[in-house]
Amino acid sequence: MSISIIARDIAAKTRQFAEQYPVVTITGPRQSGKTTLCRMLFPDRAYSSLEDLDDRAFAQNDPRGFLDRFPGGAVIDEVQRVPDLLSYIQTIVDQKQNPGMFILTGSQQFDLLETISQSLAGRTALVRLLPFTLNEAYGPGIAEVSLDRMLFTGFYPGIFHRGLNPTEAMMFYVNTYVERDLRMLINVRDLSTFEVFLKLCAGRSGQIVNLTSFGNDCGVNHATIKNWLSVLEASYIIKLLRPYYRNFNKRLIKSPKLYFLDSGLAAFLLDIQHEGQMATHPLRGSLFEGMVMSEMLKQRFNRGMTDNLYFFRDNTGNEVDLILDAGTTVDLVEVKSGQTVAPDFFKGIRYFSRIAGDMAGSASIVYGGEDGFEREGVSVVGWRKLAAKAPA
Repeated sequence: MSISIIARDIAAKTRQFAEQYPVVTITGPRQSGKTTLCRMLFPDRAYSSLEDLDDRAFAQNDPRGFLDRFPGGAVIDEVQRVPDLLSYIQTIVDQKQNPGMFILTGSQQFDLLETISQSLAGRTALVRLLPFTLNEAYGPGIAEVSLDRMLFTGFYPGIFHRGLNPTEAMMFYVNTYVERDLRMLINVRDLSTFEVFLKLCAGRSGQIVNLTSFGNDCGVNHATIKNWLSVLEASYIIKLLRPYYRNFNKRLIKSPKLYFLDSGLAAFLLDIQHEGQMATHPLRGSLFEGMVMSEMLKQRFNRGMTDNLYFFRDNTGNEVDLILDAGTTVDLVEVKSGQTVAPDFFKGIRYFSRIAGDMAGSASIVYGGEDGFEREGVSVVGWRKLAAKAPA
C-alpha cells in the first residue's frame, strides 16, 4: 500500500532555522512526524537513528568515532537515547561554524531539553512538532468531515498516512510509547496505577487540576501526581493551561486546567470506541475546547513562536476559555461545541473586557456550527474555519 506524505506547515520555519543555526533540534511527542519531516526537508543528509541498537552502542562507546562518520553533518534521530553525544556535537559545531550541520530529533522532552540547555545553548534552534493541524489533516476535505469524527479520530499522522482505525492506533500508541517512555522517566512499578492515572487525566479534560483529589482517586500522594503531570506535559501528551491573572482586584483561580493535546488519544482513554458515541458524551465540549486550544498552539509553534495561551476564571465563575497574551494587549477566545450561538456565549468576554479595559484586544467565539459573523464586536467563527486561520 502506498503511503501519501502530507507537507507540514512547519517546514518553511525549519528550513529557515537550518540556514541560521549549526544545530536544529526537533522535539515533539512520539509519532508526530519528526523523522518524516527530516527526510522530506533533508533528503541528501546522512541519517542515523539511535533507536537502532548498533548505532546506539557505537554512539555510546565511541562518540567521536560515531560522529567522524558524518563530516558534513547528519540527521540524528532519537538523540535522547545517547545524551552525552550532545557535548561532542557542541565541539564540532564550534570548530566548523557551519549552519544546519546537525538536525536532531527527540521524543523524551523532559530529559532532552535539560541536556540541550547545558550543551547546545545558543547553538541550536528548537522546533516543536505536534501532530497534524486541521489543515494538514484534512485540507479542502474539511467540508466533508463532521465535528464528532474529527474529535474521535484525532491528529496523529499515522492514522491519516496508513488509514488506521483510530481506536486500534491509539491502543497501540499508549501501549508501546506512552506507557514505555513515561514509565521509564518516572520509574512507575505498578502499571495498573499508571493506567488509572492516564484515564483519570482524560476524565478531567477541561477541568481545574486538584492534586489532592487526583491523588485520592489514583491512590498516590499529590506530590506524585504533580510529578506525573509535569512529565506528561513535557512529553506533549497533555497541556496544563495556566491561568491568566493580573491585579484586577478580584479573587482569581490560580490552578491550571488540564487538556489533552490530541482529542483522539483522550477519546481512547475515555473508552469512546466510535464516532457515534462522541455526540452524547458528557466530555464532548471539553474535548472540543482542547482541540481548539491545541490548534492554536500548533499554529504558534509552526511559526516558531512561544506558547502564550492562558485561561481566565474568577471565584464567582466568570470565565474566558483562552487568553492570548500579546504583551500590551490580550486577545480573548471563547469555545463552545454547540451548533447554535446563544446569548450567554458572550458573557465571559464582556465581563473580562470590562475589567481589563484597554488591555482587552480582539474577541472571538469558536463554536461547533458553520456560519461566521460579527456580533457586538465579537467574531463568531465556525470550527472548520480553524483549518484556514485560527483567531489568534
